[in-house]
Amino acid sequence: MSLIISDANIFIDMEAGGLIRQMFHLTERFAVPNILYEEELLVHHPELPTYGLVILDIKPVFVSEAFRLGGIYNEPSQNDLLALALAKQEKCPLLTGDGKLRQAAENEAVEVKGTLWLMEEMINNKLISYETTKAAYDSMRAEGRRLPWDKIEKQLGEIVKN
Repeated sequence: MSLIISDANIFIDMEAGGLIRQMFHLTERFAVPNILYEEELLVHHPELPTYGLVILDIKPVFVSEAFRLGGIYNEPSQNDLLALALAKQEKCPLLTGDGKLRQAAENEAVEVKGTLWLMEEMINNKLISYETTKAAYDSMRAEGRRLPWDKIEKQLGEIVKN
């Protein structure tokens, strides 16, 4: 069971697609920094820990790392940079749908996964069908989620082929 650190963006995508519960049926464990949970997720998603979300403390040295990263990357929020610092602390991938955070993570040599990867994992593990996937993406688009729609069309086409 591998650990993946997430930002809040992923939960917004999954909520828009109606798939928050399904993601927690994967073998991966999903975690967020305690500060990010308290400031961004607790009010709208207090149920996440009951589904399996792990809330982790960041060691002081990695809090300092998040501030260092803020001096380099001015686009991601401080909470997003805390998620990146936690991924560095735990030596595990970062799950994000934020393009600026993705770029920062890649620059910092942290493996990055996103919404398309998460959807593909749920499909491959037979947690969702093609119809559910298509409906989830349609809902995400309707709610204005910024996703690589050209890659999504390709992904949906691959599902139909298989």
